[in-house]
Amino acid sequence: MSDAEYPADLRYTSDHEWLRSGEGKTVRVGITSYAQEALGDVVYVSLPAVGDAVSAGESCGEVESTKSVSDLYAPLDGTVTAVNEALEATPELVNSDPYGEGWMYEVELADGVDTDGLLDAEAYQAQLS
Repeated sequence: MSDAEYPADLRYTSDHEWLRSGEGKTVRVGITSYAQEALGDVVYVSLPAVGDAVSAGESCGEVESTKSVSDLYAPLDGTVTAVNEALEATPELVNSDPYGEGWMYEVELADGVDTDGLLDAEAYQAQLS
């Protein structure tokens, strides 16, 4: 597995989501290259709504592919501040650019919540093998 598949500047969850820190307490969330490969061709993405409160480990959306439907799990507690509306028309961005244009939503982390407890790229890759 190359570094390109799992960027070192991201944090990861065991549920195959990635987080990129943004401004302040906001993080951008998507699914990993591993997850999109396992799913196959993504045909529909259901995302939380802006303003929704999300809780770590709880389902907050779905990714539907030609093979299956998988839940999206909130990586941390917070409030949804943005969703990637491009996925409504072009859900295949999740496959073609999972760490870029295929991002899913942004969350402003709740007070006292940070990404320190999540996996780094090396730890995430280690749990895949």
